[in-house]
Amino acid sequence: MAEIIQERIEDRLPELEQLERIGLFSHAEIKAIIKKASDLEYRIQRRALFKEDFINYVQYEINLLELIQRRRTRIGYSFKKDEIENSIVHRVQGVFRRASAKWKDDVQLWLSYIVFCKKWATKAQLSKVFSAMLAIHSNKPALWIMAAKWEMEDRLSSESARQLFLRALRFHPECPKLYQEYFRMELMHAEKLRKEKEEFEKAKMDMGNLSYPEEILKGELARIIYKNSVSIIKGAEFHVSLLSITQLFDFATDLQKEIYDDLQALHTDDPLTWDYVARRELEMESQPAGEQPATKQARAVEVGRKEERCCAVYEEAVKTLPTEAMWKCYISFCLERFTKKTSSQFLRDRRLERTMTAFRKAHELRLLPEFQYKQWIELLLRQDFLKEALEVAVAGTELFRDSVTMWQMKLQVLIDSKSPDIAGLFEEAFVHLKAQVCLPLWISWAEWSEGAKSQEDTEAIFKKALLAVIGADSVTLKDKYLDWAYRSGGYKKARAVFKSLQERRPFSVDFFRKIIQFEKEQESCKMANLREYYERALREFGSVDSDLWMDYIKEELNLGRPENCGQIYWRAMKMLQGESAEVFVAKHAMHQAGHL
Repeated sequence: MAEIIQERIEDRLPELEQLERIGLFSHAEIKAIIKKASDLEYRIQRRALFKEDFINYVQYEINLLELIQRRRTRIGYSFKKDEIENSIVHRVQGVFRRASAKWKDDVQLWLSYIVFCKKWATKAQLSKVFSAMLAIHSNKPALWIMAAKWEMEDRLSSESARQLFLRALRFHPECPKLYQEYFRMELMHAEKLRKEKEEFEKAKMDMGNLSYPEEILKGELARIIYKNSVSIIKGAEFHVSLLSITQLFDFATDLQKEIYDDLQALHTDDPLTWDYVARRELEMESQPAGEQPATKQARAVEVGRKEERCCAVYEEAVKTLPTEAMWKCYISFCLERFTKKTSSQFLRDRRLERTMTAFRKAHELRLLPEFQYKQWIELLLRQDFLKEALEVAVAGTELFRDSVTMWQMKLQVLIDSKSPDIAGLFEEAFVHLKAQVCLPLWISWAEWSEGAKSQEDTEAIFKKALLAVIGADSVTLKDKYLDWAYRSGGYKKARAVFKSLQERRPFSVDFFRKIIQFEKEQESCKMANLREYYERALREFGSVDSDLWMDYIKEELNLGRPENCGQIYWRAMKMLQGESAEVFVAKHAMHQAGHL
């Protein structure tokens, strides 16, 4: 092995001598490079190989290449690149080849190889890397698309890109993404040819053997892909995706119309079709070209007309297809338009009226999903329609009795309308809901009580909640209870709550950090109390939280007995496990260095 390493170091000598001779590196720097290179070579030549060693080798060489580049720029020297950079690039490629041969399944390694080649290697070399990667990872459509895009956009070879897509579709004949990108590529190719032809015609140049068939220029290849793909991949979503791609190309209006007509003919029973058709009305120009509205008011009226046309399509849609999914599309559109900013009061009022009407109709037909009941109530509350908000909330809880979200919304309405029977409704909610989903309601009840009831009432709610909420959910509740105690009764109350809870696991680290912080905020901060809190926290988190140990040591240094720090340090070393111990040692060393 030593002979191999020596041989590889000797192979480097010509480039290193050139670096020193032309003044890019000093003799000392060259010696340092040789020393580092020897270590890296040893690691990738030994019997037991590790991927990290290859990655470190490559990263070092890349850093060296970038440093050479920066120094060339600084001194303005651009010669001898074949002897220096190309030699390094060739070596790195060799390392990448060895690594990718050993760890064939590591896609990230292949992608790193590609990124390197894009920056430092030739296009022909990168093409070979893509071929090698796809031979192993032919089951990943995203890699085929990446390779084809590179051939099309960087190598400017539409033929190579086309061949890659055709090969990919043999492996993945039902992959929508492959068809979408292949379709896009053929439209880009047609657009590129159209521009080329236009430039030739402008310059009145002889095109020689170049031919530009009219079918290709019109996007006939893309049309063939479209026809083949929709015969294999069914559904409006895929159809709409191809239509959206076509809209990016001005010359493809005939193809766009064909796809649009097919969408309406083939997928009338899909809400997505109706949604697309309706939204398309926003893009349609109702005024002749050059006769756009001149004033703000006229523009608002014009937008209003477009939205009315959209809603007319949606109205037809919900009659033809009276489903929850169709109403969801309609209401989502209405909400989008309502939330869109406008200075026109006319538009705002019309959008609000339209949105409310859609919600009401869907509710009457019992075709409104739970999340849209929530959206409806939120909208009513923002508009101060408290009476209707309560009616909707009552209806929502009747329909979705086991939904904590609906009960929360109903309670929010009652709180906003200052109802006297809020406590009773909280109790009613707990009857209908499973205990494991009630945490948000307990927190809402406690927060409401803090502002509306006495301390005794609020504390009673926290105590009842802690009996009902168990396991991981109780952690949040304990944190809230401790915060409330400090806000409402100061440190004395917070300490009492801490004492009552300190044996009721589980806890969060924050629970202990809060009481520590409360103690430190007191004028007469007692180190004995801080020790008690730290010791209790370390019983729970001493094996994993290095920060707790460090903070304990700092407190002893600043407020307590510095002689205790050594003992705490050794306790930490015994308790902390794995990486936590290493992190602790590093932090402790940095802290000590800062005090020297």
